[in-house]
Amino acid sequence: MTTVGDVYDFIDKIAPFSLQEGYDNSGLLIGNGSARVGKILIALDVTSDVAHDAQVQQAELVITHHPIIFKALKVVDSASPIGVLLRSGVSVISAHTNFDSAVMNRILCDKLGLNPYAPLHIENGVECGFICETDGTLTAGEWAGKIRSTLGCGVVRYNDMGGCIRKIAVCSGSGGSFLGDAVKACCDAFITGDVRHDVFIDAYNSKVTVFDAAHFYTENIFCEYMCKAIAEAFPEAMVQVAPSNRDILKYEV
Repeated sequence: MTTVGDVYDFIDKIAPFSLQEGYDNSGLLIGNGSARVGKILIALDVTSDVAHDAQVQQAELVITHHPIIFKALKVVDSASPIGVLLRSGVSVISAHTNFDSAVMNRILCDKLGLNPYAPLHIENGVECGFICETDGTLTAGEWAGKIRSTLGCGVVRYNDMGGCIRKIAVCSGSGGSFLGDAVKACCDAFITGDVRHDVFIDAYNSKVTVFDAAHFYTENIFCEYMCKAIAEAFPEAMVQVAPSNRDILKYEV
C-alpha cells in the first residue's frame, strides 16, 4: 500500500524540496513517512473547511501548496486546522516555493498560451517566473479578459499603458517585487498577483502594464496538476481536490 513517504518522494522528483527558499517550510509538516495512505485530498491551503473535509472523508493525507506550518508554533489549539488534522491522524505535505520554481509558472504560461523563453529572476540559482513573447495582437484590455476567463478570476486589476502587448513577464502568487526585472527585460506587461499600490505606481511610471489576477487564481492551478500527477503515480489511492478548496474572498463588481 502507498505510504506518505512514497508520495513525498514522488513530489520531490517533480519539484525537489531542495529548491525551496530559505524562508519557506515545504515538506512533510504533519505525520510520518511510514503512515499508509488510501485517500488523498489536494488543496491550495489548509483552511478550517479543508481540515473538516479530511476528517469527514477519512483522508490520510492532504497535499497543499502553501505550508500549513509557516512560522514557529508555541501552542496548538485542538480546534485549529492543525489540531483537527493531528487528532484525526491526517498527514500534510506542502510543496510551496519548490513547486513555484520547478512547475507552477510553466503551468501558468501554458494555461495562458504563452511560451517562456527566459527566466524573469534568478535567486540562489533558482528560477522565479518567466519572460514570454506573444504575437503582439492583443491590447491590455483583451489580455485582462483572457486572464480572467482562463483563470476564473472574479476581478483582474491592471493599469492600461495602451497599445498591443508583445513581451510579457509571468510570476504566480505574489510577484510584485520582480517588477524591476520585468522593466529591465523591456517587458510590455507583467502578470502576477497581490500587487501593492506602490508597485502599480512604479509600473505606471515605467510604462509597464501590470495585471493582478490575485494570489489564489494564479496558483490554484497547483491543485489540478497535483491531483492528476498523484492519481497517475498511485492508482491504488483515491485522489481528489478537497471539496472546500476555494477562494475565500468575495468580489463586488
